Amino acid sequence: MKSKSNNSKLNKVNHPFSPIYTGTSKILILGSMPSPASFSNGFYYMHSLNRFWPLMEKLFNIKFKYKNKEGEKAIEERKNFLLKYDIALWDVIKSCEIKGASDSSIKNAIPNDFSDILNNSEISKIFCTGNTAFKLYDKLCRFKTGIKGICLPSTSPANQKKWPMDKLVLEYKKYIIPALSDKKNEKKDEENE
Repeated sequence: MKSKSNNSKLNKVNHPFSPIYTGTSKILILGSMPSPASFSNGFYYMHSLNRFWPLMEKLFNIKFKYKNKEGEKAIEERKNFLLKYDIALWDVIKSCEIKGASDSSIKNAIPNDFSDILNNSEISKIFCTGNTAFKLYDKLCRFKTGIKGICLPSTSPANQKKWPMDKLVLEYKKYIIPALSDKKNEKKDEENE
């Protein structure tokens, strides 16, 4: 994982988590690299101020029982949510040098290999949470996957002023919900033929 703990210096970081998906996953949501809080809490978007999971609650009209810091129970609850709604989750970067959680400091990024996840699912849309994830995906991965990434606003607390929660919900709802619905409708059409 990290070789140094000083957040003012670049640290070599290796991605600690496997992708979350099943054969029925319809969309893939990509971040850049887990934050130090996510590393220590053992799962994606687990910084207490990151708005990803509260955003999912609002988009899907659900309420998570466990808070981010409640360990395995919180992790399992979030994994089950993703699988239930056919959402795959991973990050663009396999390894990089980074200062703390600062995406703008990322250097020497090596991308994850998306071939297994794309070959073993129904993913047809890829969404990137923030400009850095989108730019890295576009530069390092798009030519291999053949799928154009869609840039959504970051759920980071640093983005809160520009993207308050109500605005964030509307933007994600505009893309995520139709992408999941499109695949359901395609399946229904195929079954009726």
